[in-house]
Amino acid sequence: MSRTDDLLAADATLLARLEAAAPGLVAARASDRLSFAHDASHYLLVPEAVVTPKDAAQVAELLRTSAAHGLSLTFRSGGTSLSGQATNDGILVDTRRDFRGIEVLDDGARVRVQPGATVRAVNTRLARYGRKLGPDPASESACTIGGVVANNSSGMACGTELNTYRTLESAVLVLPSGTVLDTSAADADERLRTLEPRVHEGLVRLRDRVRGNSASLETIRRLYAIKNTMGYGVNSFVDHTRPADILTHLVIGSEGTLAFVAEATFRTVPAHPHAATGLLLFPDLAAATGALPELVAAGFATVELLDATSLRVAQRDPEATRVLRELEVRDHTALLVEHQEPTAEALQARITQAAPVLGALPLTAHGALSSEPSTRAALWHIRKGLYAAVAGARPSGTTALLEDIAVPVDRLLRTCTDLTELFDRHGYTGSVIFGHAKDGNVHFLLNEDFDDPQLVERYLAFTEDMVDLVLGHGGTLKAEHGTGRIMAPYVRRQYGDELHDVMREVKHLLDPHGLLNPGVLLSDDPTVHIRHLKSTPTVEEEVDRCVECGYCEPVCPSQDLTTTPRRRIVLRREIARARTAGDAGLLDRLEREYQYDAVDTCAVDGMCRTACPVLIDTGDLTRRLRAGRRGRTEQRAWASAARHWDGFTRAASGALTLARATPDALPSAATATGRRLLGPDVVPAWSPELPRGGTRREPRAARTPRAVYFPACVSTMFGPAEPEAGPGVRDAFLALCERAGVEVRVPEEIAALCCGTPWKSKGLTAGHAVMRERVAPVLRSATEDGTLPVVVDAASCTEGLARMLDEEDIRVVDAVAFVDSTVLPGLPAARRIPSLVVHPTCASTQLGLNPAVLRVAAAIAEDVVQPEDWSCCAFAGDRGLLHPELTAAATAAESRALRAVNATAYASVNRTCELGMTRATGHPYRHLLELLDEVTRH
Repeated sequence: MSRTDDLLAADATLLARLEAAAPGLVAARASDRLSFAHDASHYLLVPEAVVTPKDAAQVAELLRTSAAHGLSLTFRSGGTSLSGQATNDGILVDTRRDFRGIEVLDDGARVRVQPGATVRAVNTRLARYGRKLGPDPASESACTIGGVVANNSSGMACGTELNTYRTLESAVLVLPSGTVLDTSAADADERLRTLEPRVHEGLVRLRDRVRGNSASLETIRRLYAIKNTMGYGVNSFVDHTRPADILTHLVIGSEGTLAFVAEATFRTVPAHPHAATGLLLFPDLAAATGALPELVAAGFATVELLDATSLRVAQRDPEATRVLRELEVRDHTALLVEHQEPTAEALQARITQAAPVLGALPLTAHGALSSEPSTRAALWHIRKGLYAAVAGARPSGTTALLEDIAVPVDRLLRTCTDLTELFDRHGYTGSVIFGHAKDGNVHFLLNEDFDDPQLVERYLAFTEDMVDLVLGHGGTLKAEHGTGRIMAPYVRRQYGDELHDVMREVKHLLDPHGLLNPGVLLSDDPTVHIRHLKSTPTVEEEVDRCVECGYCEPVCPSQDLTTTPRRRIVLRREIARARTAGDAGLLDRLEREYQYDAVDTCAVDGMCRTACPVLIDTGDLTRRLRAGRRGRTEQRAWASAARHWDGFTRAASGALTLARATPDALPSAATATGRRLLGPDVVPAWSPELPRGGTRREPRAARTPRAVYFPACVSTMFGPAEPEAGPGVRDAFLALCERAGVEVRVPEEIAALCCGTPWKSKGLTAGHAVMRERVAPVLRSATEDGTLPVVVDAASCTEGLARMLDEEDIRVVDAVAFVDSTVLPGLPAARRIPSLVVHPTCASTQLGLNPAVLRVAAAIAEDVVQPEDWSCCAFAGDRGLLHPELTAAATAAESRALRAVNATAYASVNRTCELGMTRATGHPYRHLLELLDEVTRH
């Protein structure tokens, strides 16, 4: 349903026009407009409305509406663009939510993708075929195919040979007139001539003009010999002859200013499964760049440069290697290198051949290559998250700017040296240089306070000097990140008048009214790059560190329902701005909308932290905001519940058992009434998949225990999914331990103990403190002062208890990990079932438990399926009972994927997640250990 009756809504006529083009898909609330105004760039323009079309036909209608009424349109997918391409003050079209289709073709040799799918999602589909996309941007977890095409993305290994321009085969384009053209069709050129004769004729004319100008041909040859995303891809006129093919490739890198890419088909490249990675540490930049010819000749697939400041930041990363942590960084420069090969034998041969090369380099530490997965993952984690990590460490209130340039490799040292001198001259202390050294492509990051006019002038002066420097070295001002707004005034200076005029004619030919993403890529305004600059007010710890990169959004369970971590954070900034400005009306509206959008429907699952390069957990922010809403009475009531937890859980169990014994209509009606009277965030909603109540937890003695078993209290409240099939996880775990000859102890008072998660997630600090004071001494005694590990049978409770006891020197492990390492080797051979679907959870992901989950699953079933579209189910304790719409949205993609799967059994590792997935799919999910108990029971 359209949300248009808002304080800051655009005028009714505009909204009516948009609603006619995309019925029910127009959002114009203050919260929608302001939260979508932010992307990863340092620009801020607030759209008049946000439209979320469902298909190409609706996009075509929006474009026709745009042309008929002079409405500017900007397409937004991942919003990871750094140069200001994905924000504007007209109509913002969100093309991510309903454009996520992925179709693998020709056994993985090709793939057809919609613009809202992320690079990671596509590569996950291709992995089973041993293939991947050519472009490999560092933001692959969040950047979408729409952005990849719009910016002609490349990355760390693909160079200019396997970038988007070289690997995109065809596209379905929606032109500003509303014409839809599939350029893969055999008659695509004829259709273009028939449907858009002016465009067809104009492309022929411009092709011949470019080809007939020797100076243009020489400029194109020089600039496209290196990575170059500055301006339109005029190399299309040289590389292709048919207008339909020229158009396809002009759209690549056009930043949404020429057409909408509704679908793109790529030729894929081999995903070599065997790799060896090393961090080569040199005494200085000159030594590192001097080694490039030897490293390139040695066949390294990637050679990534990190300057001294980058290394200092990387040392703070929890995943930094020991050698890096112990390095006393002075003028050091590192090169991150990697070999990638199809077989282990080929990799070993590469490593052997590289050994004398590495041995001859002037390294400050031994340049060992590692094929060990955790070491390689740690090195790439550091490199891929470097931008956001550096930006996240910036002073509060400043904005991070990441520029990228490319020069011929033989001029890289001089360019980096001159850049460092520019930093010093303009007072940009702490600026970093890193990037793709073998391509002559480096990024540099500045921190600036755009609220200070004098500092804006400083930035402008620096930019002018930087432009002269890069062009003086024969380079390009944009290598990967696109022209955007930030370099639009300098396109003419880089290409000269003739090619700049060709680009202007391209824009006018395709978008004669200039309504697609105005101000981006080409602009008549010489100051467009210093207008609409984004300020970052100081708000709170999580908010201040955020660089609005959007890496968190694809893993957020509420992304398709309300907001995302990035949008939660930027709305906190907008609330702060409204408060500072004294705009009481806007402040009231934002705060009221924020409650449901950002607080009530946050699963506080911590998945955002797993994706965030600066490790922000917006769940911590949400918990504090929830705590702020809790009055003394509520805090006291829940503290009392903590003191009487045994009785509380048994009462909940009894209520569920009673509900199951009555017709479904009765408990449904009762809870619906309570929700109407007291609110949906207070009273849980009954649903038929809920089981009867469980049984009370009882202590268990052991003479020589290997561990202390802490059964989760959720097993008291919720009984097993299929009582006729066997016991719940508690009895299953104990049976497995007995079968394997592993003794465990269940502590006294267990019935009254809890991991604390119910209080922590709700912001009930008093109750959490009470429970912690009860749990800690009991487990200290039961574990014999931490000698024994504590084993928990619900992944979220494992995580919660580990956090509760983080200062107690008591090791907490999940029951699946304990069974994998300690119990499974002692079990009899299993009678494996044919197939098993496994749903990982947010907690199992954060705990690093998923490999153990899959190993245990493999002991249960011949075929184990982990859905590629799995995500946090957002049941989140009782959140799925309070807000069923949250779980429905979070599980929609996984549920669709499972419709084509007919498995023998379905499992997860957390009772409430099992309930959520049962509701979502209609299949009864059980704990993994229940199934292991069944197949090893003889």
